[in-house]
Amino acid sequence: MLKAFDGRVAAVTGAASGIGRALALELTRRGARLALCDVDDDGLAETRRQCEAAGATVTARAVDVADRQAVHEWADAVVADHGVVNLVVNNAGVALAATVEAMSYEDLEWLLGVNFWGVVHGTKAFLPHLKASGEGHIVNVSSVFGLVSVPTQAAYNAAKFAVRGFTDTLRMELELDGSGVSATTVHPGGIRTNIARSARIDPGVASLAGGDRAARDGFDRVAMTSPERAARRILDAVARDRRRVLVGPDAFVIDLLARLPAAVAQELQVAALRRRR
Repeated sequence: MLKAFDGRVAAVTGAASGIGRALALELTRRGARLALCDVDDDGLAETRRQCEAAGATVTARAVDVADRQAVHEWADAVVADHGVVNLVVNNAGVALAATVEAMSYEDLEWLLGVNFWGVVHGTKAFLPHLKASGEGHIVNVSSVFGLVSVPTQAAYNAAKFAVRGFTDTLRMELELDGSGVSATTVHPGGIRTNIARSARIDPGVASLAGGDRAARDGFDRVAMTSPERAARRILDAVARDRRRVLVGPDAFVIDLLARLPAAVAQELQVAALRRRR
């Protein structure tokens, strides 16, 4: 399995900011060569600039991970450019806050396209190349919302629970085939990234929080962990071949909540939300 990063090639989606950029910089410090992608051209260029300034060999490409063909073309390009790929981090993600009743099908499909299908595309596009390398690892980023369900987060919960189930199955299949490739699911808690700033928020949800800006600011206030710390924890988990990794102290609390009987965990959330309102 992949135990070190020096000289290895790592592909990271969602690399323009947040955890993706922090992973790129941490991989640079650990001696990896990088293949980065994002839909944010300016942010991606800045990540590339920082990594190259720190001494990394970097290729970067604008890719919408919801586009299957684009992801497969990128995977082939990574191997053409670098000769091999050893690590893939399917990190790209978006957010949506809306009740089941209020959210549109278009918003639901948009989120699932990035947060779930983006993971599937990245996994399937790179898996043959990882097996060819002889030592490979897939990191799929779920969330603490892949452990517990939360009101107004049905779309996000659906995607992140799906990533968890998909990656758990993948991990077992890889253990059975003895290919030298492994997989890790990541469950971050509140990480100080731009995801809330770019989220789609239903007006009804925003009004309950005191307005759109208040809803976005509320996430920043409870985000406990820096992207840099998250990146270090994720890569340490890869080196130790962990099945799952919780990121942030809040993730451990939420993991405990997820172990309670469903009626207890859900009633606690409903009671807390009623008091807030």
